[in-house]
Amino acid sequence: MAISTLASPLCTWLVAACMSASCEKDRAARLSAGKWARRRIAVMARRGMVMGGRDSPMGLIYGLCGPRLHGLISSLEPCSEFYRSRNASSLFSENGFFTFRTWKEEANRSQWGSARPLPASGRAMAVAIEHDKAVGEQKRLDTKQRRVVVTGMGVVTPLGHDPDEFYSNLLEGVSGISEIEAFDCANYPTRIAGEIKSFSTDGWVAPKLSKRMDKFMLYLLTAGKKALVDGGVTEEVLSKLDNSRCGVLIGSAMGGMQVFNDAIEALRVSYKKMNPFCVPFATTNMGSAMLAMDLGWMGPNYSISAACATSNFCILNAANHIIRAEADMMLCGGSDAAIIPIGLGGFVACRALSQRNNDPVKASRPWDMGRDGFVMGEGAGVLLLEDLEHAKKRGATIYAEFLGGSFTCDAYHMTEPHPEGAGIILCIEKALSEYGLAREDVNYVNAHATSTPAGDVKEYQALIRCFGQNPELRVNSTKSMIGHLLGASGAVEAVATVQAIRTGWVHPNVNLENPDKNVDASVLVGLKKEKLDVKIALTNSFGFGGQNSSILFGPYK
Repeated sequence: MAISTLASPLCTWLVAACMSASCEKDRAARLSAGKWARRRIAVMARRGMVMGGRDSPMGLIYGLCGPRLHGLISSLEPCSEFYRSRNASSLFSENGFFTFRTWKEEANRSQWGSARPLPASGRAMAVAIEHDKAVGEQKRLDTKQRRVVVTGMGVVTPLGHDPDEFYSNLLEGVSGISEIEAFDCANYPTRIAGEIKSFSTDGWVAPKLSKRMDKFMLYLLTAGKKALVDGGVTEEVLSKLDNSRCGVLIGSAMGGMQVFNDAIEALRVSYKKMNPFCVPFATTNMGSAMLAMDLGWMGPNYSISAACATSNFCILNAANHIIRAEADMMLCGGSDAAIIPIGLGGFVACRALSQRNNDPVKASRPWDMGRDGFVMGEGAGVLLLEDLEHAKKRGATIYAEFLGGSFTCDAYHMTEPHPEGAGIILCIEKALSEYGLAREDVNYVNAHATSTPAGDVKEYQALIRCFGQNPELRVNSTKSMIGHLLGASGAVEAVATVQAIRTGWVHPNVNLENPDKNVDASVLVGLKKEKLDVKIALTNSFGFGGQNSSILFGPYK
């Protein structure tokens, strides 16, 4: 936003500066103006608006373009011939940029935020900016009051394709991890995954598209439409919605890997053999786009790819669109389908996967001393988020309320967590403080815990630092039963979190037979489900590149 705001005055000024170079008759006037500009900049510097300052637009351009542009800005001013030819007057704004306004605009300057005549000086722009700032602040105050609720959920997982079936299996400690059947992986050191064995798009995706699309898109479209059905959005309700205020924000960490891989294989023969849909169906945004086309939803539509934190990034941004009154209803979440040779091979090469092939259901064991890496999973999770008043007006069932969230970056290592958990702690604390929530009210955490030696402990230590004084705190990991669904994990775990709020039961940590010596097992949910009156629930997702995300849900009251 800042760059686009600055671009127009800057480009206009550059044109003016070039023209002024040929106006020798006004050389003296131009030099005088240059001295005045330099004095103005010196005054700005004394007031703290130094070049390169974070809040100074001048600093932004100086940082991008260097001292040469600074020299031009401080010494050049369009000549009077330019003003006569363009019928324009010059203003030097408070931020140090030349801007131009036509005489027609001068006559209508009341539109800039003042009913009284404005002096032909930098004050005019300052008044306009102050007015716009005041309006923006008022809008923020108004939209902050908009509450966001969860009114629908859709899943495609190794433990079922219905939110209730999925959560019932979690509560019973059923594992969805087994030997891979989709391809021959006998020569791989890892041969297990949270693979979806039975899946049909009948009634959800057109047969033509179903044959051509990558599985990540098929999972996405199916889970998205199921979330609508679960939310009571029938054909009749759809026909009454304002489509311009309904959006889709569903991401993917890996995108259409199978489609892209098939295109590479075809290219070995000839480009003529390539699937003409290989490019669009491999991109991460196309799932959201296709779902929007199917529904006719014209609101915010894009995807975010933030490794294994993808879903949380999408959910939080979708909620923010509703909070800012840019949408009334958003489908959001994530989808991934990377259990293919290149996907498995890539993670094997990273040495990130468990090799407990002889006992698949025991392979994913967060916080257990015997953990040896994560287990890949696949699937999709989608939440239907809605403005509270919009949901009440249509008589929707409200499952839970979105209470806030945050993102941070470790800025430390591509795959390893920060040794002190600094990014995680910052993320959680920002989520709480920015939304005014008390840490003592957080009594349930659905952790990211992937069953890796370093990651599990660092997250646990960060959680204890933030919530360790709460004797009611219970922590579990859905990945112990479904594996790590990559970019889809956050959304599927958000569904599990909402289900915990709805049912009053939190699922077990299966395989936690010998807890790591660095964790207090009394904080972790045991091998059986536990009854819990959830006050505020936190769900974490982290990803390669040091991506951290935390989202908070609570009962609707």
